[in-house]
Amino acid sequence: MALANDQRSQLESLYAQMAPDHLTPLWESLAQLVRPQPKSPAHVHRWSYDSARAYLMRAGDLISAEQAERRVLILENPGLEGQSAITPSLYAGLQLILPGEVAPSHRHSQCALRFVLEGDGAFTALDGEKAIMRPFDLVLTPGGQWHDHGNPTDQPMIWLDGLDIPTVRHFDASFAEHLDEKAHKETVPPGDTLARYGHNMRPMKGSLADRRPAHQPLFHYPYAQWRPALDAMAASAQIDPHLGHALEFLNPADGGSVMPTISAHVRLIPAGFETRPRRSTDGTIFVVVEGRGAALVEGQEIALQPRDIFVIPSWHELRLKADSDLVLFGYSDKAAQEKLYLYKELNA
Repeated sequence: MALANDQRSQLESLYAQMAPDHLTPLWESLAQLVRPQPKSPAHVHRWSYDSARAYLMRAGDLISAEQAERRVLILENPGLEGQSAITPSLYAGLQLILPGEVAPSHRHSQCALRFVLEGDGAFTALDGEKAIMRPFDLVLTPGGQWHDHGNPTDQPMIWLDGLDIPTVRHFDASFAEHLDEKAHKETVPPGDTLARYGHNMRPMKGSLADRRPAHQPLFHYPYAQWRPALDAMAASAQIDPHLGHALEFLNPADGGSVMPTISAHVRLIPAGFETRPRRSTDGTIFVVVEGRGAALVEGQEIALQPRDIFVIPSWHELRLKADSDLVLFGYSDKAAQEKLYLYKELNA
């Protein structure tokens, strides 16, 4: 704001006098508060799974899952230090459950997803129903539902946690409580919800069989189901030049995103294919499920290999290049942005 020296001096004097009354001038900050386009404080970043895993296993030697409550290494964005956030609205962490351990049962306002990276046969239990976890399964723990994790196998289990912790913190709406017992008592056999709600059908409303919350019936999306679905679509559908072949995980109750604040999807980029430039307002966290390639972000090239995790902040131009068939899992705050009529994308 170009002002004469005398005018600036008088304004600065006014600001100093107003400060004890907690008043500040909008005209000094309007350009930063109402921007012509997004300018995320988050940085583009990639975490090597092998490197992060080594640190996580060392932590496993030093603190138990019960002592930690959740033995997790936070993937903290370098542009958001001290905020326990990977984007301004989302959290990410790598959780380890060692053989024989149980992470105690609790519930909280925050919505969470688990994307399995390593191990086979451990479980997440939701209100007493176990989802047996296998690599690249997606498991949800919606806000307000009891959940614990256990590992009866002889191998470590590692998954990516994705939560809306920063969003709930923004609204100052966090509640949490712990169950008196370490694990919730079993209420139904493992896989019961998937059998009842996972086939584009559901028990008749009001019947005794309709046991899950009406707004959030399904919580397990196995790799064994979503991966063939992605291949089947790729075999018949025209490829999108900006996304590749992409499928979004849906809540069967309403056909919308898997959780109120978080959307999740998978993509297949065929070998040799390079997507065209695309921007969107939802900062997105990606996991490399299969294959190798590169993400090209605003001129920066990031090499991709299996199980690596990378983040693309809001409104950063992204292209994906596949050296071999490249399969990605991603989650973002698109669900919340759409509800608030904020979401936008731009394809070049």
